[in-house]
Amino acid sequence: MTAIIYFSRAFENLVDGKKKNLYIGNTKLVALKIAEELNAEAVEIIPKIMYPKEYQRVVMQAEQEKETNERPIYQPIAINLEHYRAIYLGYPNWWGTLPMVMATFLEEHNFSGKNIYPFCTHEGSGMGNSISDLQKLCPNSRIHIGLSIRGSRVEKSNIAIKNWLNQEQKNGVEE
Repeated sequence: MTAIIYFSRAFENLVDGKKKNLYIGNTKLVALKIAEELNAEAVEIIPKIMYPKEYQRVVMQAEQEKETNERPIYQPIAINLEHYRAIYLGYPNWWGTLPMVMATFLEEHNFSGKNIYPFCTHEGSGMGNSISDLQKLCPNSRIHIGLSIRGSRVEKSNIAIKNWLNQEQKNGVEE
């Protein structure tokens, strides 16, 4: 079975170098597109304490969380990961890696033997160090080639998403 698990943030974001208010976060849009393609469940990781709506405040908080190796708490999720072999894991690239709330989630669950397909949104930094960080957080999982989508291009990402999903299926690693 397959699940899509993601963290996303709406409100004020940087898009094409300018601040823009988003009603739905970029990563959520990608997660929903993947869920539709795979006919799979999508589950959102929601922090217990929401991130600020203002972009610059989020940037500063994310930097502090990374520097102090903080593990923000998230709201309980309604999914039993034991039943899933393939996890599509989505997040924005914050300070060169996945947000620390995702690290909390990954450390609190057993991903041993699971296939993890990471995808991220960004505004120019791609996957950053998130793949190597995922390998450290989930050492007994198989981390597959990730998909990075520039946030300003999320609306037009359908072909990139389909190609990525088809490539993974063609490689025979989708479970």
